[in-house]
Parts: sequence; C-alpha cells; structure tokens
Amino acid sequence: MTAGSDTREQASFASPQITAEQRPDGRLVIRSAVPLAPHPVSPVHEFRRGSDEHPDRLLTAERGGEGSWLRLTWGEARAAADRMAQGLLDHGLADRPVMVVSGNSRLHLVATLAAMTVGAPVVPASVAYSLQSTDHAKLRAMVDVVDPGLIVAEDATFADAVAAVAGNRPVVSRDGDLPGSVALDGFGAEPTPEVDRRCAALRREDVAKILFTSGSTGQPKGVVNTHGMLMANQQQMRQAWPFLEHEPPVLLDWLPWSHTFGGNHDLNMVLVNGGTLWIDDGRPAPPLIGRTVRNLADARPTLYFNVPAGYAALLPALEQDPEAARAFLDRLRLGFFAAAALPQRLWDRLQALAAEHGSRMQMTTSWGLTETAPAATSAHFPITRSDVLGVPLPGVELALVPVGEKTELRVRGANVTPGYHGRPDLTAAAFDEEGFFRTGDAVTLADPADVAAGLLFRGRIAEDFKLSTGTFVSVGTLRPALLSASEGLLTDAVICGQDGDCVTAMVWLRPDAAERCDADGVPAESLRRELAQTMQHLADQGGGSSQRVERLLVLREPPVLDAGEITDKGYVNQAAVRERRADLVALLDAEPLPPQVVVRG
Repeated sequence: MTAGSDTREQASFASPQITAEQRPDGRLVIRSAVPLAPHPVSPVHEFRRGSDEHPDRLLTAERGGEGSWLRLTWGEARAAADRMAQGLLDHGLADRPVMVVSGNSRLHLVATLAAMTVGAPVVPASVAYSLQSTDHAKLRAMVDVVDPGLIVAEDATFADAVAAVAGNRPVVSRDGDLPGSVALDGFGAEPTPEVDRRCAALRREDVAKILFTSGSTGQPKGVVNTHGMLMANQQQMRQAWPFLEHEPPVLLDWLPWSHTFGGNHDLNMVLVNGGTLWIDDGRPAPPLIGRTVRNLADARPTLYFNVPAGYAALLPALEQDPEAARAFLDRLRLGFFAAAALPQRLWDRLQALAAEHGSRMQMTTSWGLTETAPAATSAHFPITRSDVLGVPLPGVELALVPVGEKTELRVRGANVTPGYHGRPDLTAAAFDEEGFFRTGDAVTLADPADVAAGLLFRGRIAEDFKLSTGTFVSVGTLRPALLSASEGLLTDAVICGQDGDCVTAMVWLRPDAAERCDADGVPAESLRRELAQTMQHLADQGGGSSQRVERLLVLREPPVLDAGEITDKGYVNQAAVRERRADLVALLDAEPLPPQVVVRG
C-alpha cells in the first residue's frame, strides 16, 4: 500500500510495508517489514537534548487566574526538573516511586521529568480517585501496591486525598498552600553532577512509570512502563509520521496524564520531538467544550488528539463558528481519534468542514493500550472509513488468534510492557506461549485479501454476553450496527440485556439532539420517534433477537475517562459504564417502563 499522490500525504505518512505468515494452527502473524531504527534510551534524554537546543521555546501552558496562560519554556522546565531531581536525591527518594494525585499541570510535568531523570518511577493517579471518592479506596489500593516515597498534589483542593494516603510521606505542592506540604521551590535544590550521572545511567529496562488500569475485579493493577518501551513507541511513531523529525508538534490537549493516551502518546510526542502542549481546560461535554473553542485561538494546533466524544462535542461549535474552525484547521496536519469508536457520519462531517475551509487535514487513528505504551498499530496511509485501526508499527508483531467465534489480537515488540507491578500471577497470565501479550480485543481484517489494508476493531471478547434464551450477543458487532442505523443521531452506545429476554441499550446523542430531552432525561416526542425508528432500521437489516435492540435509554452525562468509562484506546468501556450506572441499566427492565425508556417500533 502506498500513500496518495498529494505531497502533504506523502510528507505525513511513511508507506507501510507489511508481511503476513499464516500458521497451521489458524494463527495469522502480521508484522512490519520495516525494522525499528536506533533510538535513545528514554524520552527524558530527548527532553534534555531539546532543552539545550531550544531553551526559550514554549513547552507547556495552562490556564491561570482570570483566564491568562501560565507558561513554561523548555529551559525553565529543565531547570525546575533538575532542581526537583536534586531534591529527590537529597531526601533519599530517588529510588522510590513518586505519586501524583492531581491533574495535568506545570507541576505535574516537572515532577514527571524530575522523577524520570533520576530513575524514580512516576505513578500518576486518576483525578477521579482523588476528587470523586469519599473513601479513596482505589487511591489507597494504589499506594499499597507501589509504596511511593513522595506524594505530589497541586493545591489544597486535593487535601482530603493527600490526607488519605500520605501518612508519614513528604508531600510537595505547587505553592505550599496544601496543609503539611512543601512548596516545589522549597523541596528542590541546586543540581549537582549526580543528577546528570543518574540520568546518563538509565537503562531501557528501568521503570519510568507505573500506570494503573482497572482489571476485571475493578481494583487497579499497575502496568509497568519502562523507559525503553516509552522511547521505542515514540521512535515507532516517528517512522510512521516522518514529519515529526522536522516539524515540532503543537497540541491543545485535555487527555489526562494518568492515562496512556494523554500521558504517554501525546505528552511524550511533545517531549521527544521538541513541541508545545497547551493544556486544555475544556472537556468533551457541552458545558465545557466552549473552553476548548476559546483555547484554539491561542494554540492553533498542528496535531489534534481526542476521543470520539470530544469530536462529537467540538464539531457543532466549529460548524457554527467559522473563526473557531479556522483556528482549528489553520495549521492542522492530522486529526487523530482513538480506536474505531468514531461514527462514520461524524468522520464525514469533519472531512466536509476541512474541505469547506481549504484545509488538507487528514483523519487518522491507531490501536493500542496501556501495556503497549500505547500505539501498536497506525493507519499511516490515507483512509476513507473510520473503523480501520491501521497496520503494525515498525518493530511490532501482531498475532490474530482464533478464540471461540472471534479473533483475538495479540502483540509483541519493544513497546510492550514486561508485566504488572507486584503481580507475577497477572504477568504470567498476560502472555501466551510465544511471548505475545493477550489483549482481549477482537479484530478482523479490513480486506482478507490484503493485510496491508489494516484491521477492524470488533470489541472486547469479554464484553459479549448471552440472553436468558441462551442466545449469544456480540457487542462488538451490534454496537457499530446500531450507531450506523442511527445515521449520526447516536454518538455512542452501551449494549445491555445480559440474562434478560431482549437486547437493550444506553446511548449518547449528538449535542443538538441531546437538548431535546427534558431535565429528567425524557425525550421529546419527535426525538422519541427518531430513536424508535433507529431501532427499527436496525431490525430491518435482518437477524434474530441478538441483532436487534428493543429498548433505549438516553444518557445525559458523557462517558467519563477518569472513571474508567473510556478505555485508553478511546473505546467506551461497556462493563464500566454498566457498573457505574447500574441504576440506569435497571430502568431498561423496570415494570412499568419509565418515560425515559424508548421502545422499538
């Protein structure tokens, strides 16, 4: 497969070279024929090189009081990180994990760089664990697993979370206004040569981060991210997107650094390639998307990363505001969405907006997870449909393994985790006999006759279920079919009905349609008819009870990334949404049905 004739396309993407090996046992192994090029040991080495070469370039900015931007240059970040690194050495904490319990900020970045510089693992915790919990059980569980030497929190907003986990551990805050904390400036010290020595001695196998994801039990498990796997993944992306080597990326990004999408894929891309990251204080929800629109005027990104819900919230604002659309598209080379959850109708509208403003912006995607740092595949070729996950990156091997009625995707490469912190049992179970990581994701080939056409995501194998009749429901097949039948009315869906007599669903609507529900979530009559028709359109496609949806419930709160409702691949975590919103799931089977529930037909 080759890139198109447009010079911008040729500059954006390296042409994939893909080989395939069909095994007698049914396993299909797909790999890139392009070897992984030599690269530094760690992203922090590239950051330090960049800080020497362009100290005055803006590295990051966050919103401060009265809407001003608080900026940090590359040189300032290096100086602050080295001072904090010396503080870790002076306090005997350079070999202990550093836990950050607050969100994306200049302090969070400095703490991350300082810890990585001297080899202390960084443990960024989801803000939801800090601010949306009364008992802080998951935060406590994380502390029990990693035993951090230092707690970092932005300010007094996080006082309760810090009190729950700090114990006798020292605490660093931005200005020292958090009770019991030391200000960042007071913790650090003038760096000695030991800082440079420790950084130079880093090995690829040394632990850079421990990122927590929720397992099937709901308790966090710590994914080991080594310096080598993080840097290998950035080198893989450089080879797929060759423009990164000469065009420092500019990002406007809200994705949490406690997740691999924002904290590894996006932040490391900036650190490794000399870029700038504007921390977006907006979110993919109607009440907050206006902040993102405002921030576009200052950031004018060259790359834009978001989950599908983010595009669904942003697009109507861009369609209604030409100035905002120009700020978004003016310098934008690539628009990136995670996994296959972007509805085709939304894809088409984004392409139409780009054409209207004369932009050559291309949409692209990839697949990966916390255990792969995160990208394992990339659609680094022009695509016209939104459900293609791409092909393996250089140095990545994929194994497509038959598992029951589905095909599981497994992965092996330099960007794959060595395992789970403190859990040898989970580590052993995570890899098959050939050393491939078992992802639990189901895929199929976009074109069975051409492996270079990429893969299609078909959901999580474990999320499928049976009805009370014993009929098997394939969520990975039914969910996209429902979204397609809605013709853009639905932005995403959670399939329900396990052990019930029929398939039901909870859905999110595009913003203008969502406004047609009242405060209790009851759809207006016209919207109710459209939702009923959507279910009927799906039923008209044929198939039995497992391929129809009989009842719908509109969700008003968007999926919450920090609560685990969106996976690190950008895919709605079906089980997590059903568990977190069990009271709403129950409405779908209540007798009598409440007015919020819409019935097919």
